[in-house]
Amino acid sequence: MSLLPFFVAATALVTFAAAHEHHGEAPTCAGGGGRVLAEFRPGEVTLDGHPADWDAVEASEFALLPALDPDDDKAYPGGKVAVKAVHDGVNVFFMLKIDGGYAYSKGENKKCPSVALMFQVGEKATYYNMGGCKDLPGSCTRKSCRGYEVDIMHFSVGNAIPGRLYGGNHMDNAVGTGADRFGHLVDVYAWNPHCRYLDGIGPKENNSNAQNDWHGAWWHSSLTFHSGFVDDDSPYGKQDDKGTYYFEFSRPLRTMDQFQQDAQFTIGEPSNMAVAFWYPTGGKPWSNSEHYSASCNWLSLDIQPSVDAVQYRPSPNRSWDAATAFALLLSVVAVCVSIFVGYSASKNKSSIQFTPLEDIS
Repeated sequence: MSLLPFFVAATALVTFAAAHEHHGEAPTCAGGGGRVLAEFRPGEVTLDGHPADWDAVEASEFALLPALDPDDDKAYPGGKVAVKAVHDGVNVFFMLKIDGGYAYSKGENKKCPSVALMFQVGEKATYYNMGGCKDLPGSCTRKSCRGYEVDIMHFSVGNAIPGRLYGGNHMDNAVGTGADRFGHLVDVYAWNPHCRYLDGIGPKENNSNAQNDWHGAWWHSSLTFHSGFVDDDSPYGKQDDKGTYYFEFSRPLRTMDQFQQDAQFTIGEPSNMAVAFWYPTGGKPWSNSEHYSASCNWLSLDIQPSVDAVQYRPSPNRSWDAATAFALLLSVVAVCVSIFVGYSASKNKSSIQFTPLEDIS
């Protein structure tokens, strides 16, 4: 099992039943792994779910294989997932593009598509078993599972309006959790499939400083009403219309996390990530472990520095030279003015005749 489901309750993630436990060796698949390139493109992306502002960005494509049985013959019938990423030096942005017929049932997450991103935090964290800490449910702690942390963003669109922004909000962040009461775009951490929690919530602790650092939106190409949907427009489109789903996300490269609950990204250094996708095939709700994964191992997220910054080589002491030249020019002008004033004064002085005081009446 690679990415088990990341669903959360309003206050904490519930532990799955024993039926979701998996043991043994990690599954293998042909072509596991891959690379996602995040170029420096400041000011190019608007977080609204629409793909037009991503046209110039290179996509990495991956087969979507069942997480529990990554067999090519059982791949997602809609095709591959295209993953794009950029950054602006402060935030990193992601766009997921997945073909599929329109499916939306208001308030029923499992009858709607759902996506998740997972990132390695702890140095020992594995893709398989969502971190891979061997502690059983109820025994996981941030001390016993130290080093096995993974960071998860999960977006279930059952209550999310297309084109609207969801994720971190003042109400949930004020109480110190990674929840999203409006659209269920949540910020989660885990040590294994049975030990996963909203940021700020966990065994024997409640970090009141935690927050949901993610924002995101979704769209489907069959939707044509671009002036803005509202909740009363649900289901927003026609069921089963062919098209493409777009999921767009952003998060700061660095966060204020103090408890190993968030991945910290550094420009120029690779990070491990994974992508998961749930889809209600045939109109039937999907089950928790019934999801697809992009590849069956970590993908490498490469956050590149600015090309301009790499090529920029300032001349030594360029600013000092400019200042010196300006100061020298002022000095020359001052000397010239002084000579002129002195010459004028001496000339005027020679033309003035001396008159003794007693001759003045």
